[in-house]
Amino acid sequence: MSDRAEGGIHSPPVILARNTIVAYVAEGRVIEVPADLPEMLRRPSAAFVSLKKHGDLRGCIGTIEPVCSSLAEEIIRNAISAATQDPRFLPVRPNELADLTISVDVLNPPERVSGLGDFDPRRYGMVLRAGRRRGLLLPDLEGVDTPEVQFQIVCRKAGIDPEEPVEFCRFVVERYH
Repeated sequence: MSDRAEGGIHSPPVILARNTIVAYVAEGRVIEVPADLPEMLRRPSAAFVSLKKHGDLRGCIGTIEPVCSSLAEEIIRNAISAATQDPRFLPVRPNELADLTISVDVLNPPERVSGLGDFDPRRYGMVLRAGRRRGLLLPDLEGVDTPEVQFQIVCRKAGIDPEEPVEFCRFVVERYH
C-alpha cells in the first residue's frame, strides 16, 4: 500500500490503519492495540479512515465523537469498517491491498454555528442534525468548493430535506497520509 506522507515518512495513524486492514483482510485477524503507542494515539478522539484505490474512493467510515477509549482503538475499529462495511462498496479483497492508499482524519470536537456563512469547505467539515438524523462531510474534499455544495451532500447522506430546520456544527481535522 502507498501511504507515504511528504518526505516519505509514514504517520503513526496510517501505519496502524494499514496494519489493521492487512491483518483483517488477509488473515481475518483483529490486531491488538500496540503497547508502544505515541501519546497522540492514546487519547480518545473521533476519527475517519478513508481508503482510495487508484485515486477513487474505496471506503470511508468514522465517528463524529469518540466511542473508544483511545484514538488507536478508534482507528482499528474504523479501519476494519472502512475496508469491510462501507455500504457503498463490496468488502476489500486481499488482491486489492497493494492498490490502497489510506488516510486518517482525526476530528477536533464539533462546534455549533449559526449557518452556512460559518463554513469554508476547505477548512471545516460539516455536521448537520435534524431530529435523530445526522450526517457529516469531511473538509477539503475534491469537488466540494462551496458551503452550499457541502450542505446538499450532507443532507443527501443523512436523509434530511434541505428545507427542514437543522443544527449546524463545524469541525477541523488533522489529516494523516
